[in-house]
Amino acid sequence: MNERFIIDYQSPIGLIEITGTKAGVYSVLFTERDSLQYPLTEDKPKPLTDCYEQLDQYFNGELETFSFPYIIEGTNFQKNVWTALMDISYGNTGSYKEIAVSIGNEKAIRAVGSANGRNKLCIVIPCHRIIGSNGSLTGYAGGLWRKEWLLDHENKKHVPKQ
Repeated sequence: MNERFIIDYQSPIGLIEITGTKAGVYSVLFTERDSLQYPLTEDKPKPLTDCYEQLDQYFNGELETFSFPYIIEGTNFQKNVWTALMDISYGNTGSYKEIAVSIGNEKAIRAVGSANGRNKLCIVIPCHRIIGSNGSLTGYAGGLWRKEWLLDHENKKHVPKQ
């Protein structure tokens, strides 16, 4: 079995826990912990340290697309939804209905929403870019305030951290 490693990343909108192996990152999720529990150390695998560095670049406004190795775990339907999410480019938004249509199942709007909520690679697979078809913010596992911040950040409304 592949040993799993964890690194905490302190973002401007809270602590993010990066989990993975030497082969790739499995999850990038907000945690409600207040303090770092898993610091970045030299013994962490390269996919995790690359993720950490790329998150830093993203939050500094220097990166729009992630390239570190990650491993997507889910059903085929979920993987199709998450792949479609990757087609929503930085600074843009889409709707559950648009994703359902793009995967060839326009009646699966609720299932798309459910898959979106199970995304374990937040920010990397940009589920925060999904908004209601009427333009309103919809649910986000990390909290609507984070979703709003991320969308504003990608539209250059937030000054990157120093």
